Amino acid sequence: MTRTTARTTARTRSTHRTPVLLTLATALLLTGCGAGDSSAGKASDGAARGSEAFPAPDAPATEVEGGDRLSTFALDVDTASYGYARRTLADGALPDPSTVRPEEFVNSFRQDYERPDGDGFSVTVDGARTGGDDWSLVRVGLATRAAADDGERPPAALTFVVDVSGSMGEPGRLDLARRSLDTMTDRLRDDDSVALVTFSADAETVLPMTRLGDHRARVHDAIDRLRPDDSTNLGAGVRTGYDTAVEGLREGATNRVVLVSDALANTGETDADAILERIDTARREHGITLFGVGVGSTYGDALMERLADRGDGHTTYVASDDEAREAFCTDLPQNIELTARDAKAQVAFDPETVADFRLVGYDDRAVADDDFRDDRVDGGEVGPGHTVTALYAVRTRPGAEGPLATATVRWLDPATRAPHENSGRLTTEGLAESLSTAPARFQVTATAAYFADILRHAETPLPDAPSLTELSSRAHDLADRTEDQDVRRLAEAIDQADRIGGLDEPEDDGDGDRPAPAND
Repeated sequence: MTRTTARTTARTRSTHRTPVLLTLATALLLTGCGAGDSSAGKASDGAARGSEAFPAPDAPATEVEGGDRLSTFALDVDTASYGYARRTLADGALPDPSTVRPEEFVNSFRQDYERPDGDGFSVTVDGARTGGDDWSLVRVGLATRAAADDGERPPAALTFVVDVSGSMGEPGRLDLARRSLDTMTDRLRDDDSVALVTFSADAETVLPMTRLGDHRARVHDAIDRLRPDDSTNLGAGVRTGYDTAVEGLREGATNRVVLVSDALANTGETDADAILERIDTARREHGITLFGVGVGSTYGDALMERLADRGDGHTTYVASDDEAREAFCTDLPQNIELTARDAKAQVAFDPETVADFRLVGYDDRAVADDDFRDDRVDGGEVGPGHTVTALYAVRTRPGAEGPLATATVRWLDPATRAPHENSGRLTTEGLAESLSTAPARFQVTATAAYFADILRHAETPLPDAPSLTELSSRAHDLADRTEDQDVRRLAEAIDQADRIGGLDEPEDDGDGDRPAPAND
């Protein structure tokens, strides 16, 4: 099924009693994720990392104040929203609030979650109190196994669909794509295959599916001939790209379409649903997935996001040579193969302990609670070396102690489609006493989420939300402590937003706390 089903917003209560399946799939090896980290942190008392699987509670849910106790969503490893926001800020403007997706800010940073030995996920649940009125931030972290050597993965059949419309002539678009594709071609294996499709007013298969082997020079020649041309017929490009991928389909290989575009469709088929139909058919019938790479100061974020969702893939955004090399030479290789299909998470909050909660972001990934164990409902696709993070604002009942939350992830083995689950738990004892005493990586997660909340003008901000000036100070301190250049760039982006001004920053309600709303 398509992600449309997974976006159901109604929160029904699950009464399924499906047992947990503990069998792990045979390893499907590939390279690692730039946003992941194979290092493992230590769990604090009361914070659990899932090492033994147990099911999400199967009794009828008891409502907490304002709604039920379950939160269910499809996993997401996209990072394009954060990359595009950084590019916009660097150009001296604020991003459109509609393009700010907090989960993509949060998932842009390295985490310290333990990783499983085999396919599937580890589960880490931790949290920190944030101030008055019993509010806390709770982090649910999922990690796949560390990447293996490149030589151990299955071969890849990659169809590159490259936008050569006139708008791609802007510096940092087609020129960036050419350099990156050249570098990636040199790094792929001899048994990998590459096809190249270009589109402007029309689409053309420049290079049919070609086994690299002794043909790298032929691929480089095709890449070097890419030049900006006319208008953007994105629909024709997508159709021709998927037709080429189907014609060059390789059994036993990972078949993927890589779309490089500013996603500014202005001629031919511009209706998103019509463009999406071809992607959905190829995904369903042939298992061809999509990796979207966004470029350009003006970028069709919403369309690229929808294309990747329907294509069981993900998106990233690049604005520099370094980011392009990471996208094509790190992110793309790690996403050639999948270790989990249709992955979904469900977090159950204990009604005796929790009064209110809210998931930060994942607005387009909502899944009906009853559909968590319905494997016909589409989830997210995740490869090795990835981490996925979800952050919740949680209000505990005054003086309550004990179990707080149980997080369960469910996924299908990519080869057999057999379902598997794993879970982790958190108690009130596992909450750090304050955000400042929480682990550094937790603080980075919170900082990214606070920043996204400010940029998107959240109607009700996260609890204890700082000003941009305070947030900048925290981010610079974290950059020094972690020695992480990604965190340094986050601090610089916050500084840029502060200099630009015009943002509605959180206002104190008089008691030092800024409450989050009850869940809906």
